[in-house]
Amino acid sequence: MTNFSKWKLLGAVLIGTLVTPQIVSLAWAKPAFAQSSPKPTGNGAIFFHPDGTSASHWDATRILHYGPDGELNWDRLPFISPYRGHLSDQLTGTSNAGAVTHATGTRAYSASFGLDPEGNEYVSANGTTNTIMEEAVKAGLGTALVQSGSLIEPGTAAFVSEARRRQDYEEIALEVVESGVDIMLGAGEEWLLPKGIQGRFGMGARTDGRNLIEELTAAGYRIVYTRDELLKLPKDVKKVFGVFNVEDTFYDQPEEKLRAQGLPNYIPSAPTIAEMTEFALSRVSRDKQGFLVVIEEEGTDNFCNNLNASGCLEAFKRADDAAGTILNFIEKNPKTFMVTASDSNAGGMEILDVESAEEPLPANDETSGSPIDGIDGTGTKPFISAPDLNGNSFPFAIAWASSDDVGSGVIARAAGLNAEKLMPTTGISNTDIYRMLYFTLFGERIPRDRETNTRTGR
Repeated sequence: MTNFSKWKLLGAVLIGTLVTPQIVSLAWAKPAFAQSSPKPTGNGAIFFHPDGTSASHWDATRILHYGPDGELNWDRLPFISPYRGHLSDQLTGTSNAGAVTHATGTRAYSASFGLDPEGNEYVSANGTTNTIMEEAVKAGLGTALVQSGSLIEPGTAAFVSEARRRQDYEEIALEVVESGVDIMLGAGEEWLLPKGIQGRFGMGARTDGRNLIEELTAAGYRIVYTRDELLKLPKDVKKVFGVFNVEDTFYDQPEEKLRAQGLPNYIPSAPTIAEMTEFALSRVSRDKQGFLVVIEEEGTDNFCNNLNASGCLEAFKRADDAAGTILNFIEKNPKTFMVTASDSNAGGMEILDVESAEEPLPANDETSGSPIDGIDGTGTKPFISAPDLNGNSFPFAIAWASSDDVGSGVIARAAGLNAEKLMPTTGISNTDIYRMLYFTLFGERIPRDRETNTRTGR
């Protein structure tokens, strides 16, 4: 499925109810027809998606690394709003449908990877079947997809691909490779090589016989496999494809399994999400037309879904480092807007006070039965907080509500250009992410739409 052969003029987009004073004051405009060639503003836009994150996850990260009185980079993001992530058919978000909604501004159904239940592409909020990233590529902006997981992860892949099922990995990988995005960094080597072909990290899994690494090279991309190779690239290289492991840049298993195999949480040779973010921003921001960067830390979701508190909190520290990288970039590049949000709450993490820093924790909470993690998994000693303002540290445990994603406690934050106007304090919906990015890149205010499940052909 080729993304850019599907351009259609589709009539007027639906007008939603404007209920937030900050947004009403902006006098949102309604495009009469789909914009075939929106004019770039020259601004930059960043969507940062630390997957599976909630207020509780950020609290635990702050307490562990900086203490209860400390400050995360995430805390420095000046505008904050509750986030509503429900889908057209259920209350809790899914990674694939949440990404589709962020990419299109149209609320998708839970199993969607860009298509509605009848197999049609969703109509984006601007009236076309282009995602926000596809619009950016078409308009000639600098573009980047940055991912700590596999290239087929929906948090980035759904911005440039559509498939019948989330499990259509070959098709999704192909569409990512053919998307025209300038810089693509992540993992997933297995879906770039034919089955039986040995790659840098493992064996290929494609059944169509295509070698996408060779195709990328022929298309002018520089292929890099490690942090060192990425950071040593000449500054004039504009098209880069990072392949940092066969699957993900982390091992998303419970602590006990990782310790038994002698594996770390993250692969040492791969760049961190902060390093990838800094690299991508330094390159695509040179484009005078403007730029769009979509970034996902996937470990924050996968470790938490595996009830691995150690891995989850390491992933959060990495995500917070990336937030600091973005803030530093915005300080030097004020024509940049950044919004960050998750689509759901992975595992329902909560903090439990414990009495002893030396005693191993029970496997479950005595009253609720919730699984409990210590510093090295089930039955291990508790985490110890960084000191508070009085120099006191405290032992604590992590309790889990579920091994799945739950729907509460997600917070959106924003910084940079027009953030005070684009981020209402009363709350945003998942459909608003697209509208914020679109306004920043193309200067057009698309009305908020509380029921944005318009489909092709309607």
